[in-house]
Amino acid sequence: MNAAATQQTNEQSKRYFTLAEANQRLPLVRAIVSDIVDLFRDVTERRQRLIELVERNQLGSKRVASPYTEELEQMQVDIQADVEKLNGFAQELAELGTELKDPNIGLVDFPTLIDGREAYLCWKLGEPEIGFWHELTAGFQGRQSVDGLKPQPRSQVPSLKSQI
Repeated sequence: MNAAATQQTNEQSKRYFTLAEANQRLPLVRAIVSDIVDLFRDVTERRQRLIELVERNQLGSKRVASPYTEELEQMQVDIQADVEKLNGFAQELAELGTELKDPNIGLVDFPTLIDGREAYLCWKLGEPEIGFWHELTAGFQGRQSVDGLKPQPRSQVPSLKSQI
Protein backbone atom coordinates (compact mmCIF):
# COMPACT_ATOMS: atom_id res chain seq x y z
CA MET A 1 0.00 0.00 0.00
CA ASN A 2 1.47 3.38 -0.94
CA ALA A 3 1.66 6.40 1.37
CA ALA A 4 -1.27 8.20 -0.28
CA ALA A 5 -3.51 5.14 0.09
CA THR A 6 -2.46 4.75 3.72
CA GLN A 7 -3.23 8.41 4.43
CA GLN A 8 -6.61 8.12 2.71
CA THR A 9 -7.43 5.00 4.75
CA ASN A 10 -6.38 6.78 7.97
CA GLU A 11 -8.53 9.79 7.12
CA GLN A 12 -11.52 7.58 6.34
CA SER A 13 -11.22 5.77 9.66
CA LYS A 14 -10.62 8.89 11.77
CA ARG A 15 -12.99 9.04 14.68
CA TYR A 16 -14.34 12.24 16.18
CA PHE A 17 -15.45 12.27 19.80
CA THR A 18 -18.14 14.33 21.45
CA LEU A 19 -17.20 15.49 24.95
CA ALA A 20 -19.57 12.90 26.45
CA GLU A 21 -18.09 10.08 24.35
CA ALA A 22 -14.54 11.05 25.25
CA ASN A 23 -15.40 11.14 28.96
CA GLN A 24 -17.07 7.71 28.65
CA ARG A 25 -13.86 6.33 27.14
CA LEU A 26 -11.74 7.91 29.90
CA PRO A 27 -11.65 5.01 32.42
CA LEU A 28 -9.98 2.72 29.89
CA VAL A 29 -7.71 5.49 28.59
CA ARG A 30 -6.76 6.40 32.18
CA ALA A 31 -5.72 2.80 32.94
CA ILE A 32 -3.57 2.54 29.81
CA VAL A 33 -2.00 5.97 30.31
CA SER A 34 -1.20 5.24 33.94
CA ASP A 35 0.76 2.17 32.80
CA ILE A 36 2.48 4.24 30.10
CA VAL A 37 3.60 6.99 32.49
CA ASP A 38 4.97 4.54 35.06
CA LEU A 39 6.82 2.45 32.48
CA PHE A 40 8.08 5.49 30.53
CA ARG A 41 9.63 7.01 33.65
CA ASP A 42 11.17 3.66 34.61
CA VAL A 43 12.62 3.15 31.11
CA THR A 44 13.98 6.71 31.07
CA GLU A 45 15.74 6.20 34.42
CA ARG A 46 17.16 2.81 33.41
CA ARG A 47 18.36 4.19 30.06
CA GLN A 48 20.19 7.01 31.82
CA ARG A 49 21.73 4.58 34.29
CA LEU A 50 22.80 2.29 31.44
CA ILE A 51 24.46 5.19 29.62
CA GLU A 52 26.38 6.11 32.78
CA LEU A 53 27.47 2.50 33.35
CA VAL A 54 28.57 2.03 29.73
CA GLU A 55 30.58 5.26 29.82
CA ARG A 56 32.19 4.27 33.12
CA ASN A 57 32.92 0.78 31.78
CA GLN A 58 34.56 2.19 28.64
CA LEU A 59 36.76 4.52 30.67
CA GLY A 60 37.82 1.79 33.09
CA SER A 61 39.28 -0.73 30.67
CA LYS A 62 39.62 -0.61 26.92
CA ARG A 63 41.62 -3.83 26.44
CA VAL A 64 39.91 -6.35 28.72
CA ALA A 65 36.21 -7.20 28.57
CA SER A 66 34.44 -6.06 31.69
CA PRO A 67 32.82 -8.65 33.94
CA TYR A 68 29.70 -6.47 33.67
CA THR A 69 29.43 -6.64 29.88
CA GLU A 70 26.79 -9.38 29.93
CA GLU A 71 24.80 -7.55 32.58
CA LEU A 72 24.90 -4.32 30.57
CA GLU A 73 23.79 -6.16 27.45
CA GLN A 74 20.89 -7.71 29.38
CA MET A 75 19.89 -4.25 30.65
CA GLN A 76 19.76 -3.11 27.03
CA VAL A 77 17.58 -6.08 26.04
CA ASP A 78 15.22 -5.44 28.98
CA ILE A 79 14.92 -1.75 28.14
CA GLN A 80 14.17 -2.55 24.50
CA ALA A 81 11.46 -5.01 25.56
CA ASP A 82 9.84 -2.31 27.69
CA VAL A 83 10.07 0.20 24.83
CA GLU A 84 8.16 -2.31 22.71
CA LYS A 85 5.59 -2.58 25.52
CA LEU A 86 5.24 1.22 25.49
CA ASN A 87 4.70 1.13 21.73
CA GLY A 88 1.98 -1.48 22.29
CA PHE A 89 0.24 0.74 24.84
CA ALA A 90 0.41 3.70 22.43
CA GLN A 91 -1.06 1.48 19.72
CA GLU A 92 -3.94 0.54 22.05
CA LEU A 93 -4.69 4.24 22.50
CA ALA A 94 -4.55 4.79 18.74
CA GLU A 95 -6.99 1.92 18.20
CA LEU A 96 -9.37 3.65 20.62
CA GLY A 97 -9.16 6.74 18.38
CA THR A 98 -6.99 8.82 20.72
CA GLU A 99 -3.50 10.26 20.35
CA LEU A 100 -0.79 10.00 23.00
CA LYS A 101 0.97 13.38 23.04
CA ASP A 102 3.33 13.12 26.03
CA PRO A 103 4.14 9.81 27.74
CA ASN A 104 5.97 11.57 30.57
CA ILE A 105 2.92 13.43 31.89
CA GLY A 106 0.19 11.25 30.37
CA LEU A 107 -1.19 13.76 27.88
CA VAL A 108 -3.82 12.44 25.45
CA ASP A 109 -5.87 14.14 22.74
CA PHE A 110 -9.27 13.05 21.45
CA PRO A 111 -10.07 14.29 17.92
CA THR A 112 -13.28 16.31 17.82
CA LEU A 113 -15.14 18.86 15.75
CA ILE A 114 -15.77 22.31 17.16
CA ASP A 115 -17.91 24.63 15.06
CA GLY A 116 -17.29 22.34 12.09
CA ARG A 117 -13.50 22.38 12.30
CA GLU A 118 -11.12 19.73 13.59
CA ALA A 119 -9.74 20.24 17.09
CA TYR A 120 -8.73 18.14 20.09
CA LEU A 121 -10.34 17.46 23.43
CA CYS A 122 -7.33 17.37 25.74
CA TRP A 123 -6.83 15.29 28.90
CA LYS A 124 -3.88 14.77 31.22
CA LEU A 125 -3.40 11.97 33.74
CA GLY A 126 -4.64 13.17 37.13
CA GLU A 127 -7.50 15.22 35.72
CA PRO A 128 -10.88 13.75 36.77
CA GLU A 129 -12.48 14.35 33.36
CA ILE A 130 -11.83 16.13 30.10
CA GLY A 131 -11.89 19.81 30.91
CA PHE A 132 -9.97 21.33 28.00
CA TRP A 133 -9.75 21.50 24.23
CA HIS A 134 -7.32 23.09 21.78
CA GLU A 135 -6.89 23.83 18.10
CA LEU A 136 -4.92 21.27 16.08
CA THR A 137 -1.74 23.36 16.09
CA ALA A 138 -2.09 25.01 19.52
CA GLY A 139 -0.94 22.10 21.67
CA PHE A 140 -0.98 21.90 25.45
CA GLN A 141 -0.16 25.60 25.90
CA GLY A 142 -3.24 26.54 23.87
CA ARG A 143 -5.69 24.58 26.02
CA GLN A 144 -9.03 26.28 26.61
CA SER A 145 -11.79 25.28 28.99
CA VAL A 146 -14.59 23.13 27.59
CA ASP A 147 -17.01 25.27 29.61
CA GLY A 148 -19.05 27.18 27.10
CA LEU A 149 -18.57 24.66 24.30
CA LYS A 150 -21.81 23.68 22.69
CA PRO A 151 -22.27 19.92 22.55
CA GLN A 152 -21.57 18.71 19.01
CA PRO A 153 -24.72 17.02 17.72
CA ARG A 154 -24.03 13.49 16.52
CA SER A 155 -25.52 14.39 13.10
CA GLN A 156 -22.73 16.93 12.54
CA VAL A 157 -19.96 14.45 13.21
CA PRO A 158 -19.08 12.89 9.84
CA SER A 159 -19.71 9.20 9.56
CA LEU A 160 -17.46 6.82 7.69
CA LYS A 161 -20.19 6.40 5.05
CA SER A 162 -20.11 10.10 4.19
CA GLN A 163 -16.35 9.96 3.65
CA ILE A 164 -16.24 6.90 1.39
